[in-house]
Amino acid sequence: MTDRDDIVRKGVEAALRCAETRRWADITLAEVAAQAELKLSDFHQIADKADIAAEIDPYFDAAMSEASLDPEETARTRLFDVLMMRFDALEEKRDGVLSFLRWRDRTISGLAVRAKSRLQTARWALTCAGLDGGGQLPREAQLLGLAWAISRAEQAWKRETSSDLSSTMAALDAELLKAESRIQMLKRGRPKRKRTKDEVSSEAAQ
Repeated sequence: MTDRDDIVRKGVEAALRCAETRRWADITLAEVAAQAELKLSDFHQIADKADIAAEIDPYFDAAMSEASLDPEETARTRLFDVLMMRFDALEEKRDGVLSFLRWRDRTISGLAVRAKSRLQTARWALTCAGLDGGGQLPREAQLLGLAWAISRAEQAWKRETSSDLSSTMAALDAELLKAESRIQMLKRGRPKRKRTKDEVSSEAAQ
């Protein structure tokens, strides 16, 4: 980990602690530095508050890297497991995260952060689940479908009242099941590739 990475990580964690009792929009970089027990100058040319906001989702994405998955499990099960590890990490810093999400989901600047980070989260989830090797569907379609499932599960997490995240798990499982069903429908609906003359001739010769 570089010095920059370390400062950004400390900044993210400090900002989330500040956000436990403050609106995200009201927090200053000087407060973040003080909470992180760093000098404001440590952030100079490394990260400002906007940079820290952009690093919140990637910070929690890293939790998915800790998964130990069984390759015999279905793709949906593996995705469920890695994404729930992310939600478990969110839950550990719930109050600060909720403050950040209120800003992210209700401001123009925050929505720009969300649009970019959602696809990054989906991409890393596929990687951590061992599903980044391609497939029959275009990668863009896979990412958009998974990003939507994550978004719906996040809404459930924001309303979660159970310590075992049962509502979040139910919502995520339901959304992944829907996504799996949509993928199967798309596969069935894709037109068959037209065979070339060489392929037809080869089959006739057999």
